[in-house]
Amino acid sequence: MVVNLASRLYAERRRQFVGRIEELNLFRSILKATEMPVALLHIFGPGGVGKTTLLKEFIDICNQLQIRSTYLDSRSIEPTSDSFLAALGRVLDTTENPVAYLNQFDRQVIFIDTYETLFALDRWLHETFLPQLSANTLVVLASRQPPAIGWRIDPGWQALIRSLPLRNLNSEESRTYLSRRSIPFTQHQAVLDFTYGHPLALSLIADVFAQKQDLFFQPEAAPDVVKTLLERFVEEVPSPAHRMALEACALVRLTTETLLAKMLDLPDVHSLFEWLRGLSFIELGSAGIFPHDLVREVLIADVRWRNPDWYIELHSRARRYYTTRLGQTQGHEQHRVLFDYIFLHRDNPAVRPRFTWQETSSLKIDRLQERDRSHLLEMVTKHEGETSANLAAHWMTKQPEGVLICRDAQHQPVGFILTIALHQASAEDLQVDPATAAAWRYLTNHAPLRSGEGATFFRFWMAHDSYQAVSPIQSLIFITFVQYHRNTAGLAYTFFACAEPEEWAAMFAYADLTRLPEADFIVGSQRYGVYGHDWRVTPPDVWQELLAQREIAASQAALPAQVTEPLVVLSQSDFAIAVKTALGQLAQPDMLAQSPLLRSRLVVEQSVKADKSERVVALQNLLRSAIESLQSSPREAKLYRALDHSYLQPAPTQEKAAERLDLPFSTFRRHLKAGITRVTEILWFQETGRLE
Repeated sequence: MVVNLASRLYAERRRQFVGRIEELNLFRSILKATEMPVALLHIFGPGGVGKTTLLKEFIDICNQLQIRSTYLDSRSIEPTSDSFLAALGRVLDTTENPVAYLNQFDRQVIFIDTYETLFALDRWLHETFLPQLSANTLVVLASRQPPAIGWRIDPGWQALIRSLPLRNLNSEESRTYLSRRSIPFTQHQAVLDFTYGHPLALSLIADVFAQKQDLFFQPEAAPDVVKTLLERFVEEVPSPAHRMALEACALVRLTTETLLAKMLDLPDVHSLFEWLRGLSFIELGSAGIFPHDLVREVLIADVRWRNPDWYIELHSRARRYYTTRLGQTQGHEQHRVLFDYIFLHRDNPAVRPRFTWQETSSLKIDRLQERDRSHLLEMVTKHEGETSANLAAHWMTKQPEGVLICRDAQHQPVGFILTIALHQASAEDLQVDPATAAAWRYLTNHAPLRSGEGATFFRFWMAHDSYQAVSPIQSLIFITFVQYHRNTAGLAYTFFACAEPEEWAAMFAYADLTRLPEADFIVGSQRYGVYGHDWRVTPPDVWQELLAQREIAASQAALPAQVTEPLVVLSQSDFAIAVKTALGQLAQPDMLAQSPLLRSRLVVEQSVKADKSERVVALQNLLRSAIESLQSSPREAKLYRALDHSYLQPAPTQEKAAERLDLPFSTFRRHLKAGITRVTEILWFQETGRLE
């Protein structure tokens, strides 16, 4: 049997089609109903979201059910009734009146694609043309725009129309598609972070991988993908001012007329704002407008690649606006402005995965009320145990003003922060809690307070369900931290406790919080890590400017001219294995060249060039320095000697090394194991505790 090309094309399209289960099931249910429940199915979504692809799947369902279907693409049709009827007649291959011709058939479906091009005909279609069709006809419209108000206020059409917004594929569906297109699994997350499951974007990136299998995907390194998506989203921009308005809207979380005027430095931007609001990929929020996620990514990637100076200028103008607003607001409104401000840093890889960017307006920060205590202590017991709950109860009694509650829309506590003013606590109270005892000891030894200065410990912070994991509650808590730093006079030092300090290392380093192992503490069986910041060294205003410089530097580093292999982010256990292996290969550069540590931040920051041989030398130097740092400590000198005779000046065998050190072999092995662990700890801190 000969298989024609059409059959092969059809099979390949079916193989690559994923998702849309709900939409397909809805369409089948409409067709299978004894009496069609709706007369019009209006599918809408931004360009490239898969409307046409879905229509083809619908047509296939019609074929399976032996239901007649007619497909009409509106792109080549003039928006007049005569042109529409003539085009429909050509598709039907009839010289009869198209309505009369269609009404002679039993159940059928008429598909009208790219319906937004027929907007001028919208009223004629819903008032004149469609009502003439038989009741057993289903019309499916695919458009970038939702149904016009005429459909929605018409009592008749209200009951007979079904609106179907088409969204991006979810994470599971996107990964399935990427797997079917043979995209390496290691690249899936980078692709999803850019595409948000947008079907056209996924398809274009899959094509890029098909041409270059060893690709490390970065949006700025694939300008053709960005250009194609941009053209699909924005088919026509009326003027340079409109283009700048789009770019400004993409940079900030929410755009208002006031903010747009500041960013464009124009006295009147009303017409530009109205134009933005009318675009199919722009959504309306409670406090402004914003683009769909992928459109935002595409616009930002394009302007950073095409005009980096303008990107920096836009960033600066938005930052100045928010800085001014922060001085004019307080309470919940200041929270919102801070959220918008932090959004400017979302492109930094240290910040982006550690913040939830969706709307948090349903959450409010409030003061502690007596009825809240039991809820909060249950929360602490759930996540940290009874001993921690007893300590929390102690501080709630001693410093109730330090407790801030995160409440949901029903005013129920869903998270909280407990801050301790260390300088206001008695010596006895400080010693009750291992955390405050360690923090006060650190202050005394390294950053003693002067007269009039204060130090705060962010001792407890958590969400009811997700504890300290990334969530809207955690994001709001972090905003509250920033607000506290800005508004607290005389603040010299802050401490910040984490149950999983390594998870937050990159973000806190970006935020200029220093890891303080000396201030770590243990409660029950859990060890907590502590970060800190000296506000006397870097005051809030200077800190704010420092973060702005880091964000701009990160954006510039993303430009194509500076794109290198992406960093490898190893888990702590994988990092330890890599260090142990690298120590064994210290004198073998060709073997060391295969180490995953060569693409760790630890090594990349030591070698400006991308040359692998240079990175091998940098890794060798880091390993040697970590080993040699142990000889200055009397307690760790024995570990140094074991490492020295194993890796720096290696004996032929470990048995010979033990003989040279006059140690029993078991003792030597114990010292060597402890030395490897200590070197790993040193390098792990350098890897996670510093971000240039």
